Amino acid sequence: MALTVRIPTPLRTITKGNAEVQAKGDTVAAVVEDLERQFPGLRERLVDEAGEIRRFINIYVNEEDIRFLDNNKTALKDGDQVSIVPAIAGGR
Repeated sequence: MALTVRIPTPLRTITKGNAEVQAKGDTVAAVVEDLERQFPGLRERLVDEAGEIRRFINIYVNEEDIRFLDNNKTALKDGDQVSIVPAIAGGR
């Protein structure tokens, strides 16, 4: 099962500059593990020690926030698009 994962600019140094990569997995957690296999060091930037998505990382499946689905247990199917988006804060 092939999925497209969009990588944010700050993490592209880990993905060899790629803005999009292919990954496999039937859940978001499985995709994170596949990304770690392909690009060592990426997992620790996405999930905490308990395996939960970090607070400042937003993950979308087909433009739907996984926090409103089933978090890292969100089921995926062939052709889904996963977007990793770091939270943005600041301003006045």
